Amino acid sequence: MADEEKFLMVFTGGGSGGHVYPLIAVAEALEGRLKTMQAPYEFFYVGPRDQYAGLLAQKGMTLRPIMAGKVRRYLSLENILDIPKFVIGFVQALWQLYVIMPDAVFSKGGTGAFGVVVAAWFYRIPVLIHESDAEPGLNNLLSSRFSTEVFVSFARAAKYFNPSITKVVGSPLRTELSALRTTKELAKENLGFDPAKPLALVAGGSQGSTRINDFILANLPQIVSRTQVLHQTGQANFTDVEKLSRAALLGAGTENRYQATPYLTDTMAMAMTAADLVISRSGSSVFELAAFGLPAILIPLAESANGHQLIDAEEFAATGAAVVIEEENLLPGIFFGQLDRILSDGALRARMSAASSKFFIPGAADAIAGDVIAVVAAKE
Repeated sequence: MADEEKFLMVFTGGGSGGHVYPLIAVAEALEGRLKTMQAPYEFFYVGPRDQYAGLLAQKGMTLRPIMAGKVRRYLSLENILDIPKFVIGFVQALWQLYVIMPDAVFSKGGTGAFGVVVAAWFYRIPVLIHESDAEPGLNNLLSSRFSTEVFVSFARAAKYFNPSITKVVGSPLRTELSALRTTKELAKENLGFDPAKPLALVAGGSQGSTRINDFILANLPQIVSRTQVLHQTGQANFTDVEKLSRAALLGAGTENRYQATPYLTDTMAMAMTAADLVISRSGSSVFELAAFGLPAILIPLAESANGHQLIDAEEFAATGAAVVIEEENLLPGIFFGQLDRILSDGALRARMSAASSKFFIPGAADAIAGDVIAVVAAKE
């Protein structure tokens, strides 16, 4: 180890919950292994100081903020504007890694991660990266050239990386998502819903989705006549959605069948356990659905980088676990046709649930943590 007293680990990656939550999952698994080994440790986060960095600080990581530029595949003026940010961020990363001199770096990709990966390679610090999507992002494609090991969630993604260092492990999930043990009925009751009636969880990703929110609000009376709804709106959208939903349901007598929440953090596991169906964006979050054996109606973000949300959704749907409605087809007739088909057919829901569970690959975070320790041990 770089420090005789402690195992020093740097985590990097940012820009969304999809990048940060897997960092937390791997950190939790690595912490568990190091405690078992009775090895002292310290974890650092080197990346942008965005809204998600605070979550890492809450988990005990020491934050070392750097400036972050985004790596894009497409032509954009922002690529030019981000060059100075990348250069400054890379210099900052060189300094931070020199001061910390960690035993290893784990990158999830996303804003700011590539500069940290290159800085680690410069110091010959082992780099391990994880790619969540079926179609890898440019950040990780570039980072893989400087990496000791590459982990992927989807088997389809493995072909984009060096096969000698690539492993298919699934997606790292936080321990809080697997720690809850209760029944669907009790979970509904704990959330304030009728345990005997179906519940749909609407989720637009870590920041919410304005388009999904607008569609739900425009059709809210018809939706709640069919199912109870727990609606994760995103922090920025919550006040407007709550106000408009009250107006939409006023006098309908169905207000108790709908709840809006800005964000699901501590209650995510409860919400997933309670749900009979999820209506959501796609991306690596499909592995969270699979962990709970949930059927889904997926509405991929049309502008997602390299179309990865649609590709991820199609991979999940190909198993029979979900149906995909592209944004251009998100019309009431199509949506309610699928919603009614799934809610009215218990046997279909059971088949979709079984397919969803089969899609899940358990133990990703622990597998990565084990390889981190093995790579560091091999270096010494």
